[in-house]
Amino acid sequence: MISEQELARLSYPEAPRIVTDKLPGPKTQKMFDEARKYQTPTRPSVKVALAWDEGRGATVKDPDGNVFLDLSGGVAVCGVGRNHPKVVEAVQRQSQKIMHTSGLLNGNTIALAKKLASTMPGNMRDNSFTAFGMSGSGAVDIAIKYARAITHKSQIVAFEGAYHGVFYGSLAISPRDTFRAGFGPFMPGVVHMPYAYCYRCFAGLKYPECGIACGKYFDYKLNTPNTGADDVAAVFIEPIQGEGGYIDPPPEFLKMVREACDKKGALLIADEIQSGAGRTGKMWAIEHYGVVPDMIIWAKSIGGDQPVSGITIRADLWDKLPVAAQPLTFAENALSMAVALANVEILTDPETDLIGRAAIVGQEAKDKIMAAAKDSKVIGDVRGKGLMIGLELVKNKETREPASADAVGRVAKKLQDRGVRVMPSGRHRTTVRLMPPLVITREHLNKGVDMVLTAIQENEADLMK
Repeated sequence: MISEQELARLSYPEAPRIVTDKLPGPKTQKMFDEARKYQTPTRPSVKVALAWDEGRGATVKDPDGNVFLDLSGGVAVCGVGRNHPKVVEAVQRQSQKIMHTSGLLNGNTIALAKKLASTMPGNMRDNSFTAFGMSGSGAVDIAIKYARAITHKSQIVAFEGAYHGVFYGSLAISPRDTFRAGFGPFMPGVVHMPYAYCYRCFAGLKYPECGIACGKYFDYKLNTPNTGADDVAAVFIEPIQGEGGYIDPPPEFLKMVREACDKKGALLIADEIQSGAGRTGKMWAIEHYGVVPDMIIWAKSIGGDQPVSGITIRADLWDKLPVAAQPLTFAENALSMAVALANVEILTDPETDLIGRAAIVGQEAKDKIMAAAKDSKVIGDVRGKGLMIGLELVKNKETREPASADAVGRVAKKLQDRGVRVMPSGRHRTTVRLMPPLVITREHLNKGVDMVLTAIQENEADLMK
């Protein structure tokens, strides 16, 4: 396993360090003001007054020289950290050969597809093929099209609290008001079901006495006549919900979903865009549950410093798709493929074992947070696996009334002002999520967790209002 000393060389050791009198600093503020004038208002960059100028490992530097500890991991993108030396080397090597390939074959494309197949769970391992895209949202839209073409059915089932993206199809299956407002109507034929959110059970039950009521209801909905789910092509599920609040379901739930899909003849599609690529201590989060899907959607940490996404699909479905029906001019860019291949090789290297380490250090961090939660008046639930940890904040631990999103936002702002980047999530936007790069040192992780717990404690009164 890689040593702490080796990991320390990948990041700025001084993080976090704020050198300006206030945030944003003058250079960042100037960029922010220009962005508000020239860029679309739909992008977060015109709302959040941050700008990144340099990055190393689990740390980033803004134009004013402030150094941040990034517990958001670039929104779970920077699995191997920013500017990993092997990734930089891959960029330098490939950029001198060819970058744009017009969607035609390149050795990196084949090597990456083959490497991905070797990481798949169960009977998908070395028995699958890949369709490449450029964003998570785009990959989800491809998966919707593929599912309908393969099954000759139309309905798509997804889950309450899910987030699958912001394109036409992906937004339709993502029931999140934050991203939907003003963009409807959405793609028809979508059915949403309760997710196994045990802390806030849709039926008011308690695990395990509930008997996994959500799983039973899911089977009822799919496999009982006249429920409205009669032409289901596929079920899209995040094995651990990301934007929904880092919700890891009980192990029985995903097995029940798989069994219901099999009875219905529907494809099971795992969205591992945020939970995959080793973040949870396994290459794919669904491996924790002993379930094998028909497709895995991936993006974020596979591409890392380059925009790469895709879906990897069970091999026997190849002949069910129309040939040359999905042209994407910039997909399979040779430079992006080289970077993604380098990322996967770094992640799966048995000598450094970043994935195994994520399970260990993630559990250490979670144990520390759970210990603090016992004395906290506002940390209602701590959940997640590996380096995918969520802290749900509440006004009252007995009633579980959610804290206000504004108050949680103030916690995140206080941390940002101190040089620690976190991002709230969850249905009420009250879950602080920790998703640092897998290369974060124990020193940086412990420092970041301590600062998060301190900020929450300092804001207890505000959170309880």
